[in-house]
Amino acid sequence: PDFNFSKKPQKISPKFPGTVRELLHKKIRDSYMHPQFVSDVMKPMNIDPLMDQAVQNLSGGELQRVALAMCMGTPADIYLIDEPSAYLDSEQRVWASKVIKRFILHAKKVAFIVEHDFIMATYLADKVVVYSGTPAVKATAHAPQSLLTGMNAFLKALEITFRRDPTNYRPRINKMDSVKDREQKLSGSYYLLDDN
Repeated sequence: PDFNFSKKPQKISPKFPGTVRELLHKKIRDSYMHPQFVSDVMKPMNIDPLMDQAVQNLSGGELQRVALAMCMGTPADIYLIDEPSAYLDSEQRVWASKVIKRFILHAKKVAFIVEHDFIMATYLADKVVVYSGTPAVKATAHAPQSLLTGMNAFLKALEITFRRDPTNYRPRINKMDSVKDREQKLSGSYYLLDDN
């Protein structure tokens, strides 16, 4: 079967000569004015203050937010999003990941997301692909697996344990050889979703 896809590349080159409003009007006219898209994507991505700015004058983070909105605003069966966290500060990363995940789930679509920021990856993923081997020499991609199973395999290979902070739920690395680190390694739980 043929699939339509929308992509947000890793590198974004701002070549459009007009404003953000003109760009969105040209590329995703139906989406960016739709009330549901405005409330689910445009407002939480804080696009409104950028609307009358020249695309070529946007900062890296502003450009990233516009590119994500354009990607999600393009009707597709599959969304390909490469490094959505690039140029975003830590708080923007958290809410951008929530916007992306909510959009994909509500639209009942599929997204393949490449992300190197561990925290953002854990917010976004329901399944992960773990690679083993030697980078740039010989690597094996393993079948998609649940976030918990995949993160356990990945962290075990690195001999690192993580837990979720009970106050903000963000992943936190355990100090090597700490009581918590040893307990988690003994139980085989390198990645804890909660701290019970």
